[in-house]
Amino acid sequence: MSKLPFDPIDEARRQWTAHGWNDAAPGMAAVTSIVRAHQILMARVEESLRPHDLTFARYELLTLLSFTKTGSLPLSRIGARLQVHAASVTNAVDRCEQRGLVRRVPHPTDRRTTLAEITDSGRELVSKATESLNREVFSTLGIGGADIETLNGVLKQFREAHGDY
Repeated sequence: MSKLPFDPIDEARRQWTAHGWNDAAPGMAAVTSIVRAHQILMARVEESLRPHDLTFARYELLTLLSFTKTGSLPLSRIGARLQVHAASVTNAVDRCEQRGLVRRVPHPTDRRTTLAEITDSGRELVSKATESLNREVFSTLGIGGADIETLNGVLKQFREAHGDY
C-alpha cells in the first residue's frame, strides 16, 4: 500500500467540519485514529509473533498463565482476565494444547472446574515471544516517555468511563 501525501484523518475531519458536523468532528477523528492505530499495532504484533507461530490471543493466554503462581487458572477466570468470550478461551486453549503449550487439568478441589496449565514448552515459547515483542513493538512505538504515559492515562480514563473495569 502506498503512502498518501497527506493525513486522511485530518482531511476527513476537515470534511466533517465543512458539512457542519463541528461538534462531532473531533470525536470522529479520535475514533478513526484509534482504529487506524489498532490496525498498525496489530500488524506489528502479528509480524513479531509470526516466527513463534503464535497469534496475539494465544500469546496473551500463555503470558497470563506464566504470570500466575501455579501456572494455571480456571478457564472461566482466563476469560474474565483477558476480557474475552468463553468460546475464544476454549479456542486458544485448544490450539495451545494441540502444540503442547498448555494442558487441561482437573481442579484439585472443585470437580466441576477445569484448569488450563502452562507447560515448560509454553513457558519457553512465551519467554521468546515476549523478547521479540518487547524489542520489535513495545519498546519502539515512536512515542516518547512522557507522551506514552499521557496516552496510557487518557486511554485508561476512556476505558473506565465505558465500564471496561
